[in-house]
Amino acid sequence: MTRRSCLAGLPPRRAPTTLNENRSQSSVIQSVIDLKSWIAQTPTVDEARPAACRGCGAASCPVGGRIQIHGHGLRERQVRGPPGPVEAPALVVVEGRRYRCVCCGAVFLVVPREVLPRRQYSAAAIGLALALWGLVRETAHAVRRRVSPAKTFGFAAMPGWVTLRRWAKAVKQRRLFASVPVAGPSATLRTVAAVAATALAASADPTTRNRPLEHRAFLGAAHVA
Repeated sequence: MTRRSCLAGLPPRRAPTTLNENRSQSSVIQSVIDLKSWIAQTPTVDEARPAACRGCGAASCPVGGRIQIHGHGLRERQVRGPPGPVEAPALVVVEGRRYRCVCCGAVFLVVPREVLPRRQYSAAAIGLALALWGLVRETAHAVRRRVSPAKTFGFAAMPGWVTLRRWAKAVKQRRLFASVPVAGPSATLRTVAAVAATALAASADPTTRNRPLEHRAFLGAAHVA
């Protein structure tokens, strides 16, 4: 199957896309499969295969046609943070599934839904951290103890946790949890964290309504991510 036949029928503006442009786009796709299920058993090629190519938009399995997005091996990803809202933080390694589009040559990685591109911590862990800092009003150092699997911290890190502030800044700039409401431009980063955590908690399953807000923020973040 040629690249031209794969791209037939796509909007004209997509046709000029080059291979380099395809590869420059996000190479990570979040699956609907959650992290715990993925760790328990890595999904098969068919189970994790995305519906379409992130680069050219070609359908993965067109009706009556051949599969156009093929399995391309596995790649390990480290994920940090607690597995559950009341569990101890941990560092786990998951095997993401790589795929290659035969239409445009793009290669991308499919990962559990809580795994965020270019971030070491899971979405759920970040949601918990924002809630603990913004809503529960714990110190940054206390939040780090709850969320980070690191056992020892350097002297410079004792007063706080710079990563926590980076997450809040990313939320404010809509580079993290882009769909949640953002506090006003003059709001402090802690207020930004509180507003985001409240929205994440609201996204949790209604059956968790009686649980603490920070627990619901942990659970809701996996869906918002």
